[in-house]
Amino acid sequence: MAEDLVLDTAIRDWVLIPLSVVMVLIGVLRYFVSKLMRSSQNPDAKLVKEGQVIVRARNLRAAANFIPPKSFRARRFYYSNEENGLLFVPKGQAQNAQAQMFSDPNMAMDMMKKNLSMIIPQTLTFAWVNFFFSGFVAAKIPFPLTQRFRGMLQNGIDLSTVDVSYVSSRSWYFLNLFGLRGLFSLILGEENATDDTQRMMQMTGFGFDPSKSLGAEKDGLDIVQHDWTMPKFERRAESVLRKLVR
Repeated sequence: MAEDLVLDTAIRDWVLIPLSVVMVLIGVLRYFVSKLMRSSQNPDAKLVKEGQVIVRARNLRAAANFIPPKSFRARRFYYSNEENGLLFVPKGQAQNAQAQMFSDPNMAMDMMKKNLSMIIPQTLTFAWVNFFFSGFVAAKIPFPLTQRFRGMLQNGIDLSTVDVSYVSSRSWYFLNLFGLRGLFSLILGEENATDDTQRMMQMTGFGFDPSKSLGAEKDGLDIVQHDWTMPKFERRAESVLRKLVR
């Protein structure tokens, strides 16, 4: 049977709170360091144009049912026709993202700077946490959990008798590492450089491939089943007005 522990208030004052404050400060500091290391060159006009086309096509898909069928077909043809459509990319003109990165040294340098700005602070922070705070039970979650959460919440504690709702200091570090995105969005804004989950995913790739994004958006726009909702609103408004008149 799992045992209930009484957590010392000193652990809260000298482990839990300092670790949380340090993680927030490191995230804010890394954001400003990333801004300083960011290249000041102007973005490629072609990439900006293609990105704007993708956003406009995505908005068309989202609001397709609010425009008449004729207007939707005209807009879809403007985007996806195979002669001069904005989303159509001929096979010979598809650009490889890896070749683009290696042909542009500034892009490769920016990617390396972004990765280093994430790897170095988190490596040093993890070493600091592992050296000073290893083995502490830092907090307790106020609701019961299953045994599947033990490996995630009690990293560094090899005691099967401790209840799963207790959180070790090392696990608290990882929870702060991947769970402070909302707080950073409030402090730094939505477009911040502290989303470690997204940046770890970006480390596995070699850059943005506009041809694939354009092709995927074209396929998504082609399969949209248009259903104009305005007549339904008109009939509903008419029925409501008739009820009010009566």
